[in-house]
Amino acid sequence: MSVGDGLIGLPVTDSVPVERGDAARNRALLLAAARRLIDERGANTVTMDDVATAAGVGKGTLFRRFGSRAGLMIVLLDEDEKTEQRAFMFGPPPLGPGAPPLTRLIAYGRHRLRFVWDHRVLLADANTDPHMRFNAPATLHRTHVRMLLAAAGTTGDLDAQTQALLSLLDADYVTHQVEDLGHDLDRQGDAWESLARKLCGS
Repeated sequence: MSVGDGLIGLPVTDSVPVERGDAARNRALLLAAARRLIDERGANTVTMDDVATAAGVGKGTLFRRFGSRAGLMIVLLDEDEKTEQRAFMFGPPPLGPGAPPLTRLIAYGRHRLRFVWDHRVLLADANTDPHMRFNAPATLHRTHVRMLLAAAGTTGDLDAQTQALLSLLDADYVTHQVEDLGHDLDRQGDAWESLARKLCGS
């Protein structure tokens, strides 16, 4: 069984409850309004009040549906997350199954860095809710990295090593590296690869 096969039983992302009537319409209106505002102004300037006003619904409806601004951000990320997760679970190598585990781990890190940079504001907002760090999508990423480390023959505490690698992909950390230190994504990808090789004994 390949590493990709081992993930088939895990959810690709959080499931969305079936909705009917006003609830479904309000959800669609809110998401469309949020995406439009983010495209126009950038995610960091959009407030929950802005989204509710643009959608023409009450602010209470917005909070009941998504819980918090972080909850809204994670739902907006959902479609892009699904595409990325399918790529590393089922797509072609070196990101997907078919390449050696270390090769896949290096490809995953470089690919994820670009995803994090492109979605840095949404990810940073979502991460303000500690529960979001341990939801189904986050667990899938953690499981994927841990399984690749194990398949590459890594010894020691795999959970700690997984966390060490994933800390390099934190949205705030990646943004700090680029904007404050001038370390572009290629340089950060090299750092990921260096740590991955050391952990895998390469």
